[in-house]
Order: sequence, then structure tokens, then C-alpha cells
Amino acid sequence: MVVITLQRHKCIGCNYCVELAPNQFQMSKKDGKSVLLHSEEKKGFYTLKSKNYEILEPSLNASKACPVKIITVKDT
Repeated sequence: MVVITLQRHKCIGCNYCVELAPNQFQMSKKDGKSVLLHSEEKKGFYTLKSKNYEILEPSLNASKACPVKIITVKDT
């Protein structure tokens, strides 16, 4: 299972995550911050759990590129 977590409130809107993993992230037109698609929010953390391992590599790349390090990706 691939688990992706986004701390959205810390997002600076650089757009790297969208460029590297467009199937998982998009930018909000309201506030210019990243949105983790199909995620559930709990206490400011947005989490997506998926059995689709095709999202692992692009999500890891997005996590590494994030300048504020607010994206975590785990392969459980």
C-alpha cells in the first residue's frame, strides 16, 4: 500500500508536486496551495492510501522536490 501525506497549511504553492505527480496533486484556484487528490483530511494532514503502485515513483519524486518538505510517501 502506498500512503501519501500532505501538510497543506505549510504549502508555499511552488507547483513542483503537480509537475512531477499530476495524477496525485493539483493546485487550488482558491488559495494557490497544493491539493492531494482523493485524500482524507485529519487535523491538517491530508492522507491518500492506495494499492496502485504506479503512483509511488512520481509521488516520491514530488516529495523529494518539495522545498518545504511537507509531502511524505511510504510504501507499507
